[in-house]
Amino acid sequence: MTLIEAARAVRENAHAPYSNFKVGAAIRATSGAVYAGCNVENVAYPEGTCAEAGAIAAMIAAGDKRIAEIAVIADSPQPVSCCGGCRQKIAEFADGDVVVTMATVEGLQAQTTVADLLPGSFDAAYMVRS
Repeated sequence: MTLIEAARAVRENAHAPYSNFKVGAAIRATSGAVYAGCNVENVAYPEGTCAEAGAIAAMIAAGDKRIAEIAVIADSPQPVSCCGGCRQKIAEFADGDVVVTMATVEGLQAQTTVADLLPGSFDAAYMVRS
């Protein structure tokens, strides 16, 4: 199963009764394992969870720590991009050259890298004190 197929399958499980905008995400960890997540809305919008965050949480819960590749899919007119918060979450666990595939349920795809998705990302180097 490809990452897009895994993201497409988990998207069907999304809980999106308010926006009706179901999103699926799948991550291949550096171990080769695949982890999937879907968006889970809450009537109090800030309390919802993005698909990418769910996939990252599944990866961490399973003991993997690094993303090798990620795919995101939604029913949108153009390939769906990750929100700003998820871009930062992805950057925490992926190198800048990691490929991010963004897709629509109709089959359109676009690819970018984590570095291009979040240029100038905040990283651990900012936390170092001399």
